[in-house]
Amino acid sequence: MIHGWTTAEALAAEERTLATQRVAPIDLMRRAGAALAAEVRRVAPDGRVTVVVGKGNNGGDGWVAARKLAGGWRDVKVLALDDPDASPEAARIAASEAISAGVLWAKITTEGDAEQAITGSAVVVDALFGVGLSGAAREPYAGVISAIARSGVPVVSADMPSGVETDTGRVLGPAVTADVTVTFGGPKVGLLMYPGAAHAGEVVVADIGLEQGAGSVEIWGRREYASVLPRPARAAHKSERGRVLVVAGSLAFPGAAVLAAWGAQRMGAGYVTVAVPESALHAVHSKLVSAVAVGLPENPSHTFASRAEETLIELSGDHDAVVVGPGLTLARGAVLLTRRLVKELQRPLVIDADGLNALVDATDSIAQREAVTVITPHPGELGRLLGMSTAEVQADRLSCASKLASPHCACVLKGARTLISDGSRTVVNMTGGPALASAGTGDVLAGMVGTLLAQGVAPLGAGALAVYIHGLAGDLAASKLTEVCVTAEDVPNAIPYAVAELCEEQGDRDDVPFRTIGSAKEESPWPN
Repeated sequence: MIHGWTTAEALAAEERTLATQRVAPIDLMRRAGAALAAEVRRVAPDGRVTVVVGKGNNGGDGWVAARKLAGGWRDVKVLALDDPDASPEAARIAASEAISAGVLWAKITTEGDAEQAITGSAVVVDALFGVGLSGAAREPYAGVISAIARSGVPVVSADMPSGVETDTGRVLGPAVTADVTVTFGGPKVGLLMYPGAAHAGEVVVADIGLEQGAGSVEIWGRREYASVLPRPARAAHKSERGRVLVVAGSLAFPGAAVLAAWGAQRMGAGYVTVAVPESALHAVHSKLVSAVAVGLPENPSHTFASRAEETLIELSGDHDAVVVGPGLTLARGAVLLTRRLVKELQRPLVIDADGLNALVDATDSIAQREAVTVITPHPGELGRLLGMSTAEVQADRLSCASKLASPHCACVLKGARTLISDGSRTVVNMTGGPALASAGTGDVLAGMVGTLLAQGVAPLGAGALAVYIHGLAGDLAASKLTEVCVTAEDVPNAIPYAVAELCEEQGDRDDVPFRTIGSAKEESPWPN
């Protein structure tokens, strides 16, 4: 596992390191700059290097990289937007050392200056901002960023692509799209969240000796996911593998109930019951062979009638977890039924789709539940629950994912880089892609989470593991069918292969999605 850091967490790690290791800021800067230079050599083994620096410590990293590259007989030029003497002490030292070593530099003030200077370069080093940017870059920085982005030259960014907010991944103005981002100590949150992730290119974590500590997000490797996955005992019977009740569907959306049941079964449930309105029963029966399907009273709209509540509460007593919501619609009877189930069920509960929409003005009922709960909203659904717009949720996914979460209620905020939060810990998922942007895939996920809750997995682990396997199943399906052609029906069939791949990787390999340089296993980038 590795942690993703906010600006404050990155700065705190640096302060801890300076205090405990008794090193100076310039020492950390030299390590960072050396790591940056090593990646520049890899991206562009020869040709002219243009290093664009700001006046902060990120610019100091760029000055160190320029000196290291020039010392290896590379043609290097630094473009500075400010006089080096205006920089903090460590960056001033780095600039002085580079200039004394013969590194050529020029001050630029316009977009045109930058565009002309970059022309003909083999690679550009973006060392303008690093961590700490909030909002849009201002002139003259905005123009220089635009010139880099427009140049078509490969870019290696230092810590963060300039123009991307460190703590959210928002892009509110011109931003660099890097081929490689060398991030120091640990990946920053803005590299993990879209749209910032789309600007990061390959993320390389440079170990520069920073003291590690908890970060705002956790990036699990396969070791962590495999440790959560329940394994059936050799003598297990079906009831010991979890009994899941799926309350879903309507005449208009019978497939939602089927997909949730398939997700629950493929995730390993021993027994699955699907409760649907009577008119949807035939369609559900035609698709389910090994799950039990029951038809319950419905309204003229062919959705659940509220009088089905007593039967469902009684039925839940024979199950270990309940999934409610997929395909219910917002007909009055379905809304009343959902609210009562959320309030009265004493079983682990997954609330998805219309189950969440039914609680828009009744979110207190989620917090008041005593049994464990997982909610699985997409940004629009979470926005409705929080009284926010979808855009506001997307602008700060990390904060919003935790607002309704608690140790007994995990929130799975779906989307690219799905977040799973229990209010104090947040896991960011790195599997999945556009193949899962298809109606019904969320229903499959809800059923998968239900199985893991039924098998006794805690809410955070159940949400994180289900999302990981669901995303990996989508990736595997896309590898055979293409991202264009995958449908929700394909995902359950790929779940066994995702689980098998996870089980096969339990050894020493820890599949975190970043390459690390400067660790004990590789040549250290630390020399001055």
